[in-house]
Amino acid sequence: MGSKELVAWLPALLGLGAGDVVAFPRIAYPTYDVGTRIAGATPFAADATTAFGPTTAATAPKLLWLNTPSNPTGKVLGVEHLAKVVAWARERGVVVASDECYAELDWRDQSDRGGDAALPTTPSLLDPRVTGGSHEGLLVVYSTSKQSNLAGYRAAFAAGDPTLVRSLLEVRKHAGMIVPWPVQRALLTAVSDDEHVAVQRERYRARRAALRPALERWGLRIDDSEAGLYLWATAGEPSRVTVDRLADLGILVAPGDFYGVAGEQHVRVALSATDERIAAAVARLDG
Repeated sequence: MGSKELVAWLPALLGLGAGDVVAFPRIAYPTYDVGTRIAGATPFAADATTAFGPTTAATAPKLLWLNTPSNPTGKVLGVEHLAKVVAWARERGVVVASDECYAELDWRDQSDRGGDAALPTTPSLLDPRVTGGSHEGLLVVYSTSKQSNLAGYRAAFAAGDPTLVRSLLEVRKHAGMIVPWPVQRALLTAVSDDEHVAVQRERYRARRAALRPALERWGLRIDDSEAGLYLWATAGEPSRVTVDRLADLGILVAPGDFYGVAGEQHVRVALSATDERIAAAVARLDG
């Protein structure tokens, strides 16, 4: 029921618990950490496999979360990076799960997409160039909340390793985690139509084109923000100070420390307000 639900419950659904490590990015939406704690496992924030040191199948994390494009940073992981992670994980029997719900909202120039100039999407963990033709040990979770504006429907799906997906299906059925039939039909309609996604993407692109330069004129630096619904911005000061200064203008943003200690000097600015509200924010920043 929505990709967030799967993020929260995946460690438990995979049978992880005390003594097992679940890894996720250092700057990340809190649900990766929360889901680890629900299962009674140990959370570990890391941005590179080298952070785990020398590892074997016995000492490596049992589950490694990726989030590309990232919430909140908008950073995109490329094919080469993903392929290295998969190779490392398979050597150690680590399940890799990639949260890719912002994949259709890629703002990079076509030349930056690694040969995928015709595609608006970011590389997936299930890309054949990443997997070598096998989905073993890999899961992707995808949501229509962003691409189709269906957040209230809780319409999402998981794909990847047939053995893992089959196991999840069986456990979820017995746990009553069954998506209502009308929502399943809405999900099917959403993923079968590209036109509405393109309309939604252009709506966010226009808001981003207006808001980003206004934030920069106001004195913020925009980091990463290659894709997704957010601008990851910093004034080189504690995030709560920036939050307060923007609040004085009537502009509400999220403090970066909400997403981890590594984000303590950034704020997350959303593009999900209405066009009229985005325009008002631009006027206030330039005021």
